[in-house]
Amino acid sequence: MPIRVPDNLPATAILEEELVFVMYEGRAYRQDIRPLRILILNLMPNKVATETQLLRLLSNTPLQVEVDLVYTASYNPRNTANEHLVKFYETFEDVRDRRYDGMIITGAPVEHMPFEEVAYWDELCEIMDWSKTHVYSTLHICWGAQAGLYHHYGVPKHPLPRKMFGVFPHSMSYTRPVKLFRGFDDVFHVPHSRHTEVRREDILAVPELRLLSESPMSGVYAVSDMTGRQIFLTGHSEYDPETLKEEYIRDLAKGLGIDIPFHYFTDDDPAGAPQVTWRSSAYLIFANWLNYYVYQMTPFNLENLADVGDAAAESAE
Repeated sequence: MPIRVPDNLPATAILEEELVFVMYEGRAYRQDIRPLRILILNLMPNKVATETQLLRLLSNTPLQVEVDLVYTASYNPRNTANEHLVKFYETFEDVRDRRYDGMIITGAPVEHMPFEEVAYWDELCEIMDWSKTHVYSTLHICWGAQAGLYHHYGVPKHPLPRKMFGVFPHSMSYTRPVKLFRGFDDVFHVPHSRHTEVRREDILAVPELRLLSESPMSGVYAVSDMTGRQIFLTGHSEYDPETLKEEYIRDLAKGLGIDIPFHYFTDDDPAGAPQVTWRSSAYLIFANWLNYYVYQMTPFNLENLADVGDAAAESAE
């Protein structure tokens, strides 16, 4: 089924070249169907690249998805044209009275800063609080996961001696089967690109949280609350094949002491091609989130969202 996007969104041409079924707004309005409404809070500098990556993964299910894009009004993005923001994005004030089946909060390159010193931290906290009553299930990615864990549960982030950079093996940690990882192999791969981490002991100290997946090399990967309405992923499953390469070249050009991304280039040689080992698990985790934590649980009438208790979400496992 298609993913519904605003007319003329730059991501559309890329997705259509990949044979992704994209439905324009005009056609969608003529259909007698309620699509899943997903809100993406895009905190990444290159918003066009990030929105394309996420829309690609959200498109790979039989579910029709309608996406709204928002950015923070309290910080003026410097790496995305203002014309693009005006045409395709809204601010929180524009959407605060709406309700959504699901929401994605992306990462952001602000790891070195204490949370409270991030320019848009107060606005982000307001949005995260709002999501608990206006969104059924929220998926947090990388720094967005660290921010959500800190804001909702007081889980701190810790600096790393070296950047966690590369593609790392992961496995499931929770003692019971979890539908977020239904269909996964015993070992699967996830890209990471971060200077900070959340630690397993801090997660396990919070009774309201479940540690779902981790890596012996890159640490905690997936965490959720006990209902599945708040999910936190510390890696970047959405990354394109070339994303880590572009970050590596960028950091080299800046003279930063960057390691070759682990288990990424052929024979670990930067002159070689990247080897994509995470694509299938990326599609699967987004499909599982949409199906089990959004589509199967959210009320048909989103105005009834506040009446849906946590007990309904618990049946997702």
